[in-house]
Amino acid sequence: MNKILTIILIFLAIALVGYNVTLVDFNNPLEGNSVIALIGILAALCAIVILLIFLTSKKIQKKIDED
Repeated sequence: MNKILTIILIFLAIALVGYNVTLVDFNNPLEGNSVIALIGILAALCAIVILLIFLTSKKIQKKIDED
């Protein structure tokens, strides 16, 4: 996976977090569709963390290969 695709996926995950935040009913966050939206937010945040770890590991691998 190249760097541009990874960055695009990170921005899509951020957009998904933004969309799911609009679906959360802050008066009853653990009822109905709000639970699904919270799960979607958590999943998108996990995807962002995984993609950032992937980018970091690619940078480390590039430095190792240069030496």
